[in-house]
Amino acid sequence: MKTLHIWMGALCLALTLPACNAQIADGASALHELSLLIGVTHAESAAAPTLTLDEAERIALEENPEIHVAARKVEAAESHVPVAGALDDPQAMYRGWQVPLTKPWDYNAAQNMFMLGQSFPGRGKRDLRTNIAQSDAYLAKDDLEAARLRVRVEVRKAFFDMLRAQDDLRIHDEHVGIAQQAIEAARIKYSVGKIPQVEILKAQVALTRLAEHMIRFERDAEVARAHLNTLLGRRPEAPIEVRGEYSLNAPLPSLDSLVTTAMQARPDLAEAAAAEDKSQKEQNMAKKAMVPDFSVSAGYMLLPSGQNPRNNYMVEGSMSLPWLNRKKHDAEVNEAAAAVSEKSAELVAMKNEALGQIEESLADARAAQRLARVYQQSLKPQAEQTLHAAVVAYENDQTSFLDLLDSQMTVVDVDLATIDATADFNMKMADLELAVGAPVAAQGVTK
Repeated sequence: MKTLHIWMGALCLALTLPACNAQIADGASALHELSLLIGVTHAESAAAPTLTLDEAERIALEENPEIHVAARKVEAAESHVPVAGALDDPQAMYRGWQVPLTKPWDYNAAQNMFMLGQSFPGRGKRDLRTNIAQSDAYLAKDDLEAARLRVRVEVRKAFFDMLRAQDDLRIHDEHVGIAQQAIEAARIKYSVGKIPQVEILKAQVALTRLAEHMIRFERDAEVARAHLNTLLGRRPEAPIEVRGEYSLNAPLPSLDSLVTTAMQARPDLAEAAAAEDKSQKEQNMAKKAMVPDFSVSAGYMLLPSGQNPRNNYMVEGSMSLPWLNRKKHDAEVNEAAAAVSEKSAELVAMKNEALGQIEESLADARAAQRLARVYQQSLKPQAEQTLHAAVVAYENDQTSFLDLLDSQMTVVDVDLATIDATADFNMKMADLELAVGAPVAAQGVTK
């Protein structure tokens, strides 16, 4: 950071001059205007809650509207299970036979029948209906788990987006703060006429880039905040800050272990397997169409007065005849068999797609990890060493101000690129978690 102070002193010197006329007063005015443009620091708001990754995930799983909708669907599906296998409502019936037209109110002259009836589906049909309804509940639960996984991964990515934006703004503030501290030193060096006008113009362009960075970083922070708040079930504009530290040291799991985990953990694969199982049950239900259904009734009959016996009872039974409509039921069985074949093919296709997604996500994570390590372990130290050498050479009049300026802007660019590469690795790990369907050992952040 000492080298940054030294360089920014020289950089701010350039901005004390106007673009065309070397007047100290005009240069100071130009420097003041540009300082106002880039000199806004971004301290954490006291009113903004600061969340870790674990806290953000916990809140999202509790408050996210998409998860609430999926949970309600599970409740609805589970509530339907006892209904699916229940018997139809019993029926009560009254019949009045032979009521005289001349005396329609004289029911003593009529045959009065009171009956209760109940229908019974063929053997095994009720159990199959219950099983199919249970399959719907399993599908809803798998959909809920898929929603939780999607939200958790989206929260993780939004968290890293916001953490990256905060770090970018922090780096911006560090450079701006150093620049403002070095204004007086820059004026002294300018007053002795050691800096030509072309170097001043180049320096003004460099600090204007800091202003461009600030605008972009503020936009990124605002977008990330709105996205994270939405996932947490909060108003998009609500104040919020995040806290976490990146880490690149955790080794990535092997492809085989990830595939094994995914085959057991991915909610969409479980949902596809449940859909295949449901279609098989529906096929069995279609085959049960050839089993007849039954209906029984029992009743009391009151005959016209004067008849003996006047009080009677009756029983009645009926049975469906599916054999007489075999063509229809055979078509239903064929339709159900086609559905089973379709669901089985979908499951195989999804497993194959999952393998490709896992391999692709793992390759992306490995590449992102290597790139972030290159920035942290090589490019960043090299850029800082180059800047240090440029500062020493500039102090001894062995290099130009433009060389010093290029070295410093390289440090700024590498610092920002290091943050981007590290955040990108964490986001690639989130994509890998989505592909696997379960938390991956290398989380990429200290929570």
